[in-house]
Amino acid sequence: MNEEYDVIVLGTGLTECILSGIMSVNGKKVLHMDRNPYYGGESASITPLEDLYKRFKIPGSPPESMGRGRDWNVDLIPKFLMANGLMGLFEKRRFRKFLVYVANFDEKDPRTFEGIDPMKTTMREVYKKFDLGQDVIDFTGHALALYRTDDYLDQPCCETINRIKLYSESLARYGKSPYLYPLYGLGELPQGFARLSAIYGGTYMLNKPIEEIIVQNGKVIGVKSEGEIARCKQLICDPSYVKDRVEKVGQVIRVICILSHPIKNTNDANSCQIIIPQNQVNRKSDIYVCMISSAHNVAAQGKYIAIVSTTVETKEPEKEIRPALELLEPIEQKFISISDLLVPKDLGTESQIFISRTYDATTHFETTCDDIKNIYKRMTGSEFDFEEMKRKKNDIYGED
Repeated sequence: MNEEYDVIVLGTGLTECILSGIMSVNGKKVLHMDRNPYYGGESASITPLEDLYKRFKIPGSPPESMGRGRDWNVDLIPKFLMANGLMGLFEKRRFRKFLVYVANFDEKDPRTFEGIDPMKTTMREVYKKFDLGQDVIDFTGHALALYRTDDYLDQPCCETINRIKLYSESLARYGKSPYLYPLYGLGELPQGFARLSAIYGGTYMLNKPIEEIIVQNGKVIGVKSEGEIARCKQLICDPSYVKDRVEKVGQVIRVICILSHPIKNTNDANSCQIIIPQNQVNRKSDIYVCMISSAHNVAAQGKYIAIVSTTVETKEPEKEIRPALELLEPIEQKFISISDLLVPKDLGTESQIFISRTYDATTHFETTCDDIKNIYKRMTGSEFDFEEMKRKKNDIYGED
């Protein structure tokens, strides 16, 4: 291990594994280590079900009615991925007119603006122009554009319109939903990017204790593990490895619920995402529900996993998620966790230590993708170009 690397990565959460893969594809010499013996970090998939009971200190063993423990792969932090990054068109003419406008919108073509200045006109003014009601506004802003608060209403509308376009194009890709979810749980994703990194020369070490991050003159120079030092020019890590360099900005409550039935009023869907807009439950932030099932190889036959999450706003977080839990009744078993929201204290450009954010309450990966792109830009000074990454890959392996 006494070698010098361009980049050392600590932690195998999805953010860290994606950045490890990206840096390896870009020709960097990468060493990737984790103190845990498994992939996924904070967002790991837990199997068998008995391990979930132990993790949450639930007494006893899962009842026989829950099937074989090995049939379960329970994500601690489930998140859907956008298939391309609308739902069925509503009958209301005004909303349809708005969706047509969004579909035709091109921020580079003023002919598509229809009197709206995307850099000056607020989204509140756009909704007013199309005479949309409050329920439709709540749905559009929180379920389509995936905003967590209503602050966006008074911002220039360009970003919101592009977010809704992404949702529409993602839906068009597969027809029933704009989201994807991997079989056997999200733990498969970090492993996939780990394999990508390895293909391009990256070195992986699991179950590797990290004794010290070595900094000289304010800049990282290496990592010490089991008495050996690996030197590096840059370091990527999750907050758990650098607790003195992160700060708490809030908390998230998550409740994993095991069900024997699909959620009511969802047409017996095998999976779904429900977003309860914050102003409909007198809150500052939305409440999220993600449901998956045996169809995704994450639960025993006939069983469903629903995870409720939200940003904590009071001293009684369990009361805050009651509106969502009521949608899921009856619930066979609940697993409750409250975790801190941690963010880096600085950008990392001085120390060259680039720290990811902990996962927020959302049930989609859009905010995580933003963090990945932000870290990449801070490390390289340039925007991440996914098409360029695909070209590099295809240069070696040919077109997919």
